[in-house]
Amino acid sequence: MRLLLDTHALIWWLAGDEALSRRAREAIGDEVNSIAVSAASAMEVATKFRIGKLPDAALLAQNFEAIIADQGFAELAITVHHALLAGAMNIAHKDPFDRLLIAQSQSEDMVLISNEALFDGFAVKRLW
Repeated sequence: MRLLLDTHALIWWLAGDEALSRRAREAIGDEVNSIAVSAASAMEVATKFRIGKLPDAALLAQNFEAIIADQGFAELAITVHHALLAGAMNIAHKDPFDRLLIAQSQSEDMVLISNEALFDGFAVKRLW
């Protein structure tokens, strides 16, 4: 299965946080699955660390690429196609990070690991 981690799922995985569901933890830990982390998550972590919403994320914000690589996760770049899909969505949800994850999950046919049920309304395959 091709999985795309939502930012909170990535943070909880790295922290060993029990907030990550058992199903999500098992899917991420299954070596058969390929796991990707979006460049949108890197931007979200850096932004939220800078403005104080993720004060404990200094290590991740400063070493994002190395930490992702160490976990064996692939980086998913934001393409022009992803950006256009995210920008063209006629939805009330304004979070740019979520919009990009929706676009990437749809266009790359990936299962999104997220606890956010709001994704279910956007033709996104979600695992939690």
